[in-house]
Amino acid sequence: MARHKLTLKNKRLIAAGAAVAAVAGGLGVAANAGASETVAEKVPVPKLVVKTVFAPAATADVAPAVTYDAELVPVAGRVQVKEELRRDGGTRVELRLRDLVANRAYGAHVHTKPCGKLPADAGPHYQDEADPKQPSVDPAYANPENEVWLDVRTNEDGSARSVAVVDWRFREGGARSVVLHEAATSTHEGHAGTAGARLACVNVPFRGQA
Repeated sequence: MARHKLTLKNKRLIAAGAAVAAVAGGLGVAANAGASETVAEKVPVPKLVVKTVFAPAATADVAPAVTYDAELVPVAGRVQVKEELRRDGGTRVELRLRDLVANRAYGAHVHTKPCGKLPADAGPHYQDEADPKQPSVDPAYANPENEVWLDVRTNEDGSARSVAVVDWRFREGGARSVVLHEAATSTHEGHAGTAGARLACVNVPFRGQA
């Protein structure tokens, strides 16, 4: 598979940081029949978007996203994570990937700590109700209702998209990254939530309750 070359220009872009945008939802407009310009204002839906590229793990102190396995998650592969705080008190998280290995499954989860030079630096999965026994492999805690699972399967172009919706919000400062894994997430007792080696990580300052 062809390798992506990290040019000096790309390094400068990475060092400059990700394109991170907190986007407030627009105002909703509604008109009643027979009424003249009756306008109903809706509460904006807070959104956060992180859009960047994967850099070598050695640059973790400045890069917004890093890869620990450039064969499976190439340098300069693209990633976007969007968090939307829903009006019902829940959270919607969307993951988009481009320029990865074609026709391949990847596990993906929200983790508690920022990315680092080592795969383990991102800490464990974020859990709404924390399992008192860590690492958590009990399906009562390690499940897509108590965690945010974003498993994907790429198409023939190496692109993929997934969405997770949960009925809670992150604790302030408690969720800091999304990690890609080498396999789809397991669900059975003793292995629940596991998905093999950590391949890559993207920093996401999830807003949650803040």
